[in-house]
Amino acid sequence: MSDKKRKSTSSSSGEQPGAKQQKREKKERSRGWLRSELQQQRADNKDMKFNEKRLRFISEARKVKQGSEGVLYWMWRDQRVQDNWALIHAQRLAVEESLPLHICFCLTVPESPLSTLRHYSFLLKGLEEVSKECRPLDIQFHLLRGAPGEVLPGFVSDRGFGAVVTDFSPLREAVQWLQDVRKALPEDLPLIQVLYSQSLSAGRFGRAQVILFHRQWHKPAFSSFCRQVDAHNVVPCWVASAKLEYAARTIRGKITKLLPEFLTDFPPVEKHPHTAARTAKAVDWAEMLASLPVDRTVGEPEWAEPGAQAGLAMLESFMDERLPLFGAQRNDPNVAALSQLSPWIRFGQLSAQRAALQVQRGGKSAGQSVGPFLEELVVRRELTDNFCFYNQQYDSVEGAYEWAQKTLKDHAKDKRPYLYTREQLENAKTHDKLWNAAQYQMTSEGKMHGFLRMYWAKKILEWTPSPEEALSIALYLNDRYELDGQDPNGVVGCMWSICGVHDQGWAERPVFGKIRYMNYKGCLRKFNVAQFERKYCPKTA
Repeated sequence: MSDKKRKSTSSSSGEQPGAKQQKREKKERSRGWLRSELQQQRADNKDMKFNEKRLRFISEARKVKQGSEGVLYWMWRDQRVQDNWALIHAQRLAVEESLPLHICFCLTVPESPLSTLRHYSFLLKGLEEVSKECRPLDIQFHLLRGAPGEVLPGFVSDRGFGAVVTDFSPLREAVQWLQDVRKALPEDLPLIQVLYSQSLSAGRFGRAQVILFHRQWHKPAFSSFCRQVDAHNVVPCWVASAKLEYAARTIRGKITKLLPEFLTDFPPVEKHPHTAARTAKAVDWAEMLASLPVDRTVGEPEWAEPGAQAGLAMLESFMDERLPLFGAQRNDPNVAALSQLSPWIRFGQLSAQRAALQVQRGGKSAGQSVGPFLEELVVRRELTDNFCFYNQQYDSVEGAYEWAQKTLKDHAKDKRPYLYTREQLENAKTHDKLWNAAQYQMTSEGKMHGFLRMYWAKKILEWTPSPEEALSIALYLNDRYELDGQDPNGVVGCMWSICGVHDQGWAERPVFGKIRYMNYKGCLRKFNVAQFERKYCPKTA
């Protein structure tokens, strides 16, 4: 732009030359305002009570045995110190019993193409920040190498922990971890687990039944108990609903009704008053990352810095810059209108509740954007936990509603306009430039715009031999490349696109049946497709 034109533009907007520069400089000086604000908020809420509805016992023992050497927070899904209800509860329990407080994380790397440098680097660098934050708080952080069932029971027994507090995940792997820990516990240290499994009966709305299993032990000389805290959802999953919800409209009212009770401030995790006699082993984080047997061809994206502080910085930039655009332009992949918070929320480095609180309080100038953002962050996201918690077949066609299974089966043998292998799709080698661009963005940056994720998954259904293969490929690509993959949001996003979960039947057509259809022409009406294609055209194309 010429100087003449630039002056004209500034004058027409009512700003004097240099006014925009002054605004930029002011914004630069004010960066970090959110961190300062949170310090004050936590100080103001130091004496806030813990809502007992956020936890549930998963053992029969309810009291910490005298002579215990500490309380352990077994961290897995919520990898942060502050704004973490599980750690808040663990610290208060430890203070109550005058015991030291410990945190442990069990690091295991499955032999799988989903175990990539992209995910494990983000995870380990976030945990390194947790470890550093724990030191001045006199909280011991332990990194255990191995599957929880193999390393955790012995660690609990050796350290003499009298209570274990853990966070919550509805995914199959986390349920298995609990079962493995239960089975591996020595009889002289009875962590009596009450575990759950889910079964889904057929039917339009579905009916979930929670089955409880328990294990009795001989009366020991030492006992421990375990509690689980949902530190990931604003409204705890089991409180929001006791059944599988059919759609957002069936859970929205339940969650909204409970928000005044659960969408509250957080008290701080403070310097712990009881020092541990046995400290944690130091971790060489760089060496640990270098030693992991992960796929290093899927590298770390430059745009996403791991850790809680980086998550807060992204939330701050969203509120300052992108939130006003969210309401009207969130479905345009060419506009920077999205929060970009999903990786930090997925790894538990940022609390969704914290994001909701700050946007609700500070988003007055954003007007129409606050409501839609909270709908996606709270209602839609927590609906995905509900689906995975109450549906044991949450990642298969058999987990879809009856009408969707029938329509997919009826059209399973329909002729496909194109057929691609998983390798062709992974390498963005299709006839569709928009699809290729979206796939390339995902593999190179570890993210894909939300609107395009729907289009992307539906095209996989259209271009593969069966719904089962389509779902398998979509989940594989999502979980391998998306930085926020391997999470209920991603699973249910694929299930919505391919299997009609949380959706309704639409006009019947080939291949899709009654599953909602999306096509290239529809995208052309939504946004400037050519602009997106130019930006993300695969370099090998």
